[in-house]
Amino acid sequence: MATEQHVEEHRAPERGDPSGPTWWSHPDGAGARAAIFRCDDAASAASSDDGRIPSQRSRLGRLLRRRDQDGRRGSAAPPATPPRPPLRLRSARGLTMLMVVVVSASLLGAGFGVAVEGMVEGGRLNLREAPTSAADKESSHTAAVLQATLPGVVYLQVSAAGQSTSGTGVLLDANGNILTNNHVIAPDGHLGRVTVTFSTGQRHPAAIVGRDVGSDLAVLRVSGVSGLDPAVLGDSDDVQIGDPVMAIGAPYGLRGTVTSGIVSAVDRPIASGSLESSSGRSYLDAIQTDASINPGNSGGPLLDDSGAVIGINTAIRSSDPDSSDPFGSSATNGSIGLGFAIPIDQATAVAGQLIKAGKAAPPSIGVTLDREFQGGAKITSVQRAQPLRSGDIVTAADSVAVTDADDLIALVRGRKQGGETVLTVLRGGQSLPIAVKLVAAPADTSFTKA
Repeated sequence: MATEQHVEEHRAPERGDPSGPTWWSHPDGAGARAAIFRCDDAASAASSDDGRIPSQRSRLGRLLRRRDQDGRRGSAAPPATPPRPPLRLRSARGLTMLMVVVVSASLLGAGFGVAVEGMVEGGRLNLREAPTSAADKESSHTAAVLQATLPGVVYLQVSAAGQSTSGTGVLLDANGNILTNNHVIAPDGHLGRVTVTFSTGQRHPAAIVGRDVGSDLAVLRVSGVSGLDPAVLGDSDDVQIGDPVMAIGAPYGLRGTVTSGIVSAVDRPIASGSLESSSGRSYLDAIQTDASINPGNSGGPLLDDSGAVIGINTAIRSSDPDSSDPFGSSATNGSIGLGFAIPIDQATAVAGQLIKAGKAAPPSIGVTLDREFQGGAKITSVQRAQPLRSGDIVTAADSVAVTDADDLIALVRGRKQGGETVLTVLRGGQSLPIAVKLVAAPADTSFTKA
């Protein structure tokens, strides 16, 4: 306590006193600064000429000189009970020690990093740039792909029947033709007024060129717009399960949203909508992906790792167990990792027909099917000269399993007109492979036909 008093009672020298400290911003005041930093002043350490109580700096100075003298005489014995330094001095020393520990730890970490990235040559440390990792290269590649692809993606705002909806589209060519989903431009079967927003943020009205309910595809066109940068279209026949993919769209109106995943399945037959609804029923021979697809992604591109469009994102599987249409285009549920895209080969074939004629004629095998039958697609009648018979049950198409009429219709729609598909047919208790030629069906035909 006496030591502490001495520190408090030490009076700071008057302004102008040459013996006073020149630094006056110490948090404990000028007196404390003098007690710490002027303790080796021999003149002050001897005594006080004005009769005041000797200051703590005088006592500390004598102790330091006595220790130096003992060291010079070779004495190793320390004072029996060395006086404790003032509390403020101990605090300062503790703070100094803490700072030393922190700085040492920092330097140790920095030194370790340097040791990893450099080499000691001739006593000198030469730093070298850290090698680029494979992950960094992949990230840079992905970013470059997206930067090149985004100008070919557009975002759609649709006003129809008093409601406003949003979707996405793919710019097909420099003429302003845009590919999207039919359910985007005709929500609930009602055609709407469409406004296109480009990647630059510029907006422009679009006209409807044509649409096809059965494939859930439509083509729009913007006129009087120059400098368009169309998307690069890929080949969906080359898509394999496990391929990395990215989806671009405007989920819930968030334009330019990018998600990634892999191809989960190909030739996935999906039927959405209802024959009784105003929007009709659509059939997809789909690419399945776990890349997140949400409402607003519809009509947008599914990209391969080179940035080429391999599919048009169209539907998601709803997690609602009570949903009458789990693959419905109007589902409000978010992604559960089950998204479906129309293969780009099928989509561009339909788009070409819509641009040329305003309507599309889907591929067909010229038969009518029993929609109620389960365990395959049961043929009820044959309209064209085909090696098929009424009563035949189709159980597979090109080795893809068929469980009902919807499956067969979807798989046939995914094939090319003029081509051929090999059906596995159950006839009279025997399983037979039968090659069937695909022809053009009448546009907007009854969807109980394949």
